[in-house]
Amino acid sequence: MPVASDSVAKWVLKRDRLVVLACLLVVITLAWSYIVTGAGIDMNKMSAANNLASKTWTPFYFLLMFLMWFVMMIAMMLPSASPMILLFSAINKKNNERGNSVVSTGVFVAGYIAVWGGFSFIATFLQWGLDEMALLTTMMASASPLFGSALLVAAGIYQLTPLKHACLRHCRSPIDYLGHRWKNGAAGTLVMGLEHGLFCLGCCWVLMALLFYGGVMNLKWIIGLALFVLLEKVIPAGHWIGRLSGVILIAWGIAIIL
Repeated sequence: MPVASDSVAKWVLKRDRLVVLACLLVVITLAWSYIVTGAGIDMNKMSAANNLASKTWTPFYFLLMFLMWFVMMIAMMLPSASPMILLFSAINKKNNERGNSVVSTGVFVAGYIAVWGGFSFIATFLQWGLDEMALLTTMMASASPLFGSALLVAAGIYQLTPLKHACLRHCRSPIDYLGHRWKNGAAGTLVMGLEHGLFCLGCCWVLMALLFYGGVMNLKWIIGLALFVLLEKVIPAGHWIGRLSGVILIAWGIAIIL
């Protein structure tokens, strides 16, 4: 049995990139299937009869909303994180061929998952607070022009800040990041996943907050933001798209008030 287990482990390591790619495609497909088919996207109907009508959030409803945010974050963020994950897998394969110790790519991905989970928890708390203040509709979109305008302007300003572009630079240059911040061992690999996950979240967290403007359950809005995040991170002119979007968002927010 130990011999058989070693053989399986070696086979997986040799084909790590293929295995990782297959896993990424499966997870992305499942996450988007959940969103597109609306596995509970009619939760506004359920909540109207359950919690939203009375403005009372139960622990079960909080968990339901957290899971919705978590799956949505995976669906929106994993495609743009895939180049970094695949690069880490390729380095793993080279280390294995040289006889060096390697750490499962899953440990690296776990860092991203932890960051996305943390953001989802915070977003759920924000949704709860905004709902209590009657600032959201039943589709979890902005119910106040002033609140919607503030969201757009804040997102636009953040798109133009040095912090935003420092985070974006790390996300757009996976080779540079791994070359300067590589850490050995399982703990080091997890820290790399956490660090890069935070950089990627730093690029997009305000854009994700715009779901409170367009609607947390608005499929077109979700797809639009996901495509924007992907383009900003992977195409050559992505950093200019980020700056242009900042100007557009500020103008849009001001136009709503005017």
